[in-house]
Parts: sequence; C-alpha cells; structure tokens
Amino acid sequence: MRNNFSLICAFALASAACGGPEAVDNAVSGEGLATQEQAAYSGVNGTYCLESPYNCKLQDPGGNRVPTNDPADDNWGLVTGVPIRDGNGTVVGTNTRTSSAFNYGQTRTFANELHAFAVSTSNSSAGWLPMSAILGRTSFEQKVGHVSALGSGLAKMACYAVRNWHDPALEVKKVVYDTTSSNERAGDYLPLVRANGLRSVNLIFNVPGLALGGPAVDHFPAGTKFQRLDVPTDNGAPSIDIPLWVKDSAGRYRTQSGTMKFIYGYVIATTGTKRNGWMAYDALEVSSGCP
Repeated sequence: MRNNFSLICAFALASAACGGPEAVDNAVSGEGLATQEQAAYSGVNGTYCLESPYNCKLQDPGGNRVPTNDPADDNWGLVTGVPIRDGNGTVVGTNTRTSSAFNYGQTRTFANELHAFAVSTSNSSAGWLPMSAILGRTSFEQKVGHVSALGSGLAKMACYAVRNWHDPALEVKKVVYDTTSSNERAGDYLPLVRANGLRSVNLIFNVPGLALGGPAVDHFPAGTKFQRLDVPTDNGAPSIDIPLWVKDSAGRYRTQSGTMKFIYGYVIATTGTKRNGWMAYDALEVSSGCP
C-alpha cells in the first residue's frame, strides 16, 4: 500500500473523477462537489493504482508515452508510406504522418515485424506502426519497455461486441473536470468512424478522468468481441463510473452531464493474442460467442 501517495477525488452524483499530480487543480474545485482524499496503491496491473488493482499507471514513475530526447515533445519522427494496422493485424491505411507519439510498453509482431502502438495515425485513430519506420529506432527500442494488463483468475461475465454506431451527443462531452484541452473527450473511447470509413475503438489500460491518462493499448474494429471480466473495484461494483462534463455559462467544462461507465475484460485478436483492458460500456452492445 502506497499511503505516501495521496490524491484528491471529486465526487458528483456519487460518481468519482479523481485528480492526480498533474490534474489536482482541475479536480478539487467546482460548485456542488464534495471532496475526499484517496491514496494510490500497488495492484495487479501496476504499482500506482486507483479505484481498482487493475486500474493502474502504465509506468510508475513515468508518463504514458515512450519518451524522446526532448522532454517538451513526445513525438518520434516517422518514415511515411508504411501500413497502419489494427489489433487484428489488418491493414487499415497507409501512414502519411511524419511524426507520432507512442504509448509506453506496447509492442506486437505483425507480418513477422515488430510494431509499436502509435497514439495517432493518418487513419484518424491510434494504430500499430512498424518499428522500422521510427526514426531513431535504436533509441526507441531501449525506451519502449513492455507492459500488458492482466486478467488471469477473474471470472467471466457477459459477452459484448463493439458497436457499429455511437452517440454524437456523448462524443463531445469531456472526461476531465474544467479541462482546457482539445482532447479528453468521451469520444476518445467510442467507436468512431475513421479515415478509412470504418468504425473502430480503443482498448485502454486505465480509466480516464482519474489523472492516470486513459491511454490506449490496442485498437479494434466494430464487431470485435469483448469478454467482460468480474474485476474487483474499491466501490464493489465490477465497473468504474466517471462524471462527464459540458460547458457552463462561463464556457468552462464544470457542469456535470451524466456519467460514463468502464468495464474490464479482454479481446482475443484474430492473431490469437489476448489483450486485456478497459472499454467504455457505451462502446459496446450485448452479444454472444466470445472466445
């Protein structure tokens, strides 16, 4: 138990949105919000966890990105013209971007070549890019690390599939209180239409809104089966809910507008690789036939 690490958690309508070291100022203020202190602790998926031993930072200490030699810039230079792959190894486009950030600890092999997980690609989504396309590959390989979410021993719950639709009104709400970022949208966790005209969604390592970052660790198309697992959480339910925020009269994201539920489970890619992580309940629909 890491009691020396404490965070302030803001609760609205009994749903928690916790602020960490980089977001405490945004999380603790707001009319109608009660506050309480919560300590981070060591868990199954890491050494800095909140709300569940399976809801942890990708690396502790450290951020969610593979660091470059420039602390002010997470982006690695790229060779263009390389294929972008989803979590099944399917080519979903050709990358034309000259740089991208990569999430820490995520590597997979497709077409007999090691790939890394790019935060953004020219498919208007995250995706897997061949490591040979990264400028400074030797340095990258020394820094990328390896992290996989775990799930062994957790009981199976319902089977779901990634929806082939999403709610546009939900997409634009924010997952972080009083954010000024153009990102941090609920849409980051929904099956949006990408540049190739197809819908796909992020599988994430931890839940957003808790100052852990909500980083994606894989990306799968609509129709993908998601086997829910009975994950332990601090609140006792096998899920974590966070508040969603819309603009108030001052144009700031401080008015709560519903909540977003995240559930834990796994996808088995068509390559046979099992990928554990969290998905938004609003990205899924009840299905059957999960492997």
